[in-house]
Amino acid sequence: MTLQRVYLVAGELSGDILGAGLMRELRARHPTVEFRGMGGPRMEAQGLESRFPLETLSVMGLVEVLKHLPELLRVRRTLREEALAWQPDIMIGIDAPDFNIGLEKQLREAGLKTAHYVSPSVWAWRQGRVKKIAKAVDLMLTLLPFEADFYHRHQVPVSFVGHPLADELPLENDRDGARQALGLAPDTPVLALLPGSRGNEIRFMGATFLDAVTLLCLRHPSLQVVIPAATAQRHAELSQLLAKYPALAQQITLLEGQAREAMVASDAVLLTSGTAALEAMLCHRGMLVAYKMAPATHWLAKRLVKTQWISLPNLIAQESVVPELIQHAATPEAIAEQIGQLFSDAEMRHALEARFAAMHANLQRSASERAAQAITALVAGEPLEATADGA
Repeated sequence: MTLQRVYLVAGELSGDILGAGLMRELRARHPTVEFRGMGGPRMEAQGLESRFPLETLSVMGLVEVLKHLPELLRVRRTLREEALAWQPDIMIGIDAPDFNIGLEKQLREAGLKTAHYVSPSVWAWRQGRVKKIAKAVDLMLTLLPFEADFYHRHQVPVSFVGHPLADELPLENDRDGARQALGLAPDTPVLALLPGSRGNEIRFMGATFLDAVTLLCLRHPSLQVVIPAATAQRHAELSQLLAKYPALAQQITLLEGQAREAMVASDAVLLTSGTAALEAMLCHRGMLVAYKMAPATHWLAKRLVKTQWISLPNLIAQESVVPELIQHAATPEAIAEQIGQLFSDAEMRHALEARFAAMHANLQRSASERAAQAITALVAGEPLEATADGA
């Protein structure tokens, strides 16, 4: 069976990357396929007709979502109506579970096949959501093996496809080459600082990170700091913030994108949680995860989240490989202390790099290809076991 129409909805940069890889592999199998829905520049480059800008769904935190709820409901209603009018072979929601799973449920009830790419953290909190997911999707595509195990236990059709970033990033990388490409000195400590892809993350963490950098520069006068801005808007916000730190002007390089190059060039990475932590792991770099959120959001999260960790490297390893500083613990002093240890202890850095390289190898599975294979089988009505591997 040849796919003719695929409707996709992604809501942030990581989803745009995943969606673009999936679209590329689907087109390789179905050259005439059309794509509509919502996504970012990478998905648009693969042929997506996007109805709304990517950042429409990029609202961080439980409390913040409530403020934007009327607009989010309007967007979901518009997407539902357009999908039903277009009648695609399948609708695929990519991440953004609170938005997409509701949309998937509505479309599935209306007779469309649906899939969800990237499992929400049902294994960590609100496990009752798996019942809604079972009603919303014909297939769940997971990036990590422990997620697939969870869905198997709850009898939800699932395919563990691996993580596209693990396929994309090489098992060996060139730190010296990355430094040369970014114009960094070869023999001085380098910190990659990734404050997040959302505006609220800059607002909550930006000043804290730069205060920590100020302390680190006192201990390491030759420190070089590279800050990759995720978008043009984040670049503008970071430029305004950096203007308040003139003493750091000679030691900080603000980049437009190039997060991967910055991490490969670094000795250590300072970041908020999310996909960036996984990418740092796949670049085999020691890191510190520090995160703050609105007080009300943090209060709710403490009572709802059951998992011991928030960063993907720790969740994959099921142990504390990466230090995490959350909310009040994420002070400039504590951050500077943890990063300073990474700079000072070469043996620790090398051990972490070797551990992350091994974890990287275990996640390489040609994820986009496997996802496209599973979607094709689902639409064709073939048994999931013929293409999926949930082990």
